[in-house]
Amino acid sequence: MNLLFVAGIVIFFIGLMASIALHEIGHLVPAKLFGVRVTQYMVGFGTTAWSRRKGETEYGVKWIPLGGYVRMIGMLPPRPGDEPGKLRSASTGPFQALIETARDAAQEEVRPGDEDRVFYRKKWWQKIIIMAGGPAMNFVLAFVFFTVLLVGIGLPGYAPVVSPQTNTCVIPLSEQRTECRPTDRPTPAAQAGMKPGDRLVSFDGQKIATWDDATRLIRSHGAGPAVIGIVRDGKPQTLNVTLIAQDRPKPDDPTKIEKNVGFLGVMPTEAMQRQSFSQVPAYMGELTSRVAGSLLNLPQKMVGVWHAAFSGEKRDPEGPVGVVGAGRMGGEILASDLSDEKKLFFFVNLLAGFNLAVGLFNLVPLLPLDGGHIAGGIWEGIKRAWARIMRRPEPKYVDIAKVLPLTYAVALVMIVMAGLLVYADLVNPLTLTG
Repeated sequence: MNLLFVAGIVIFFIGLMASIALHEIGHLVPAKLFGVRVTQYMVGFGTTAWSRRKGETEYGVKWIPLGGYVRMIGMLPPRPGDEPGKLRSASTGPFQALIETARDAAQEEVRPGDEDRVFYRKKWWQKIIIMAGGPAMNFVLAFVFFTVLLVGIGLPGYAPVVSPQTNTCVIPLSEQRTECRPTDRPTPAAQAGMKPGDRLVSFDGQKIATWDDATRLIRSHGAGPAVIGIVRDGKPQTLNVTLIAQDRPKPDDPTKIEKNVGFLGVMPTEAMQRQSFSQVPAYMGELTSRVAGSLLNLPQKMVGVWHAAFSGEKRDPEGPVGVVGAGRMGGEILASDLSDEKKLFFFVNLLAGFNLAVGLFNLVPLLPLDGGHIAGGIWEGIKRAWARIMRRPEPKYVDIAKVLPLTYAVALVMIVMAGLLVYADLVNPLTLTG
């Protein structure tokens, strides 16, 4: 196996573990701030690889890098009516027994003096902040990664620089060829003496900053003379050109043809285009909308993953990818022939997308996800506000233990989905080329 491929997988998993660790810190910090006793902070699952106790909390790393957790005491309230020194009645109902077992487990670490340090007794807004801290950390990380991506690296695009692949002749749109023939007439750019590497900086006095600017100005000009400012070998020059009218595909929809637009006859150079910081929120917002839409269609997309895994159908590039698949993509990026700049772009984009998806997925209002606890906190806040308005006694804490059967069902579905994604990522992985 290519060493660069292995290195790419390792680098991705280091980034993954760091993201998980920071997600859990998003829970840990507000929990401690609000006085909840936290007994464990762990990155990973399974057997503990390393741990160290500091104060009342054990910090550690486990061998399976597929998640993490913060263990807080008293996540579930005790059974209503339980009082110290009283015999407890047993339940023969399977669901009720399951709930009571979970309640007992949640109370095992509660010591005398911890009555006000249990999670369930915290104010509703504190519960929301504690549970929203993890997804919020993922969103912060995604924003940082997208900022590095747009401002520091840039997005793949085209620079207004004449490409070496530029044809020096006019090839009719109806002819599917790239080579010039002796009978072809030269392009306006070739006639004016334009060369590969020339940067277009102005057109008839109007500034050109991007290839889109150049395309817009040239096309809208139509046929006729124009003055183009260029920079060649670091020196500014001006060239007099005579544009011709041609039928060309629309830039935003190549299936449609624009009639008699201005034609210069140059191709742009592929380059990373750095963006301004002000464009980061809009870029992240658009991706957030797309990821949220994918989550809403997750059942349908998982059907596609099933077919890809067992029927050999092509994976949907917009479909879900598991940790294994994302790791393989990290290896593929590093082992590819892309430039170092593009490798960095794809790596940062992969980590940014991962954090964005994890943050949104954890906001789904179902237990055991963070969103389920957030929903419980919101419902408790609504109940208490309504009681104040109606001048009624303050209601008890929202008992999320009552939805544990649904929680276990959701957890089972998540395990099955994760297993399916792992299998699909192994037998029919999604690659950079789709």
